[in-house]
Amino acid sequence: MALRHAVLAALLDHELSGYQLAKAFDLGVANFWHALPQQLYAELAKLEKAGMIEGRDVVQDTRPTKRLFRVTDAGLAELERFTEAASKPSFLRDDLLVKIQAADHVDTGHLIEQLTERAAFAQAKLDLFGQLLLRMRGERDEEEFLLHGERIGPYLTCLGGITYEQGNRDWCRRTAEVLEQRQAARARS
Repeated sequence: MALRHAVLAALLDHELSGYQLAKAFDLGVANFWHALPQQLYAELAKLEKAGMIEGRDVVQDTRPTKRLFRVTDAGLAELERFTEAASKPSFLRDDLLVKIQAADHVDTGHLIEQLTERAAFAQAKLDLFGQLLLRMRGERDEEEFLLHGERIGPYLTCLGGITYEQGNRDWCRRTAEVLEQRQAARARS
């Protein structure tokens, strides 16, 4: 997947400025695709040049003019081609996992701290995703929304983010607990 597809998907619901797109990535898209704001601005320029999005300037009284972008028919066609193509399996690259791989040969105190921080970060993301789900479905219960909601793609990706972060949090907590128990057992011997 290229960043272009993630940007096109993020622009499906609303016209967004580059700033709003960066915020949307932070809140929803970041659970499956990370991009820095400067990468997003560069991608917006490429997509506009390719005719997959179009922008319009909005003059503001007290602020600089902002540019809003929306997906064009060519952008929708690109997303259609993308969804038809086979998806490659994802690969995990995580420096914390490399550190844990070496746990038997290093002082694990720092690892326990990092695991605790990672678990707290995962919990914060879980809390945010929970709020996003409530905002997306409004007054409907989840099953009603999933069956009859207008647009469920962002909701489903958020559910995927929740599943991932729950597993990440639980693994970090369990791994920290094991390392703490091993430290305590060594201290007693």
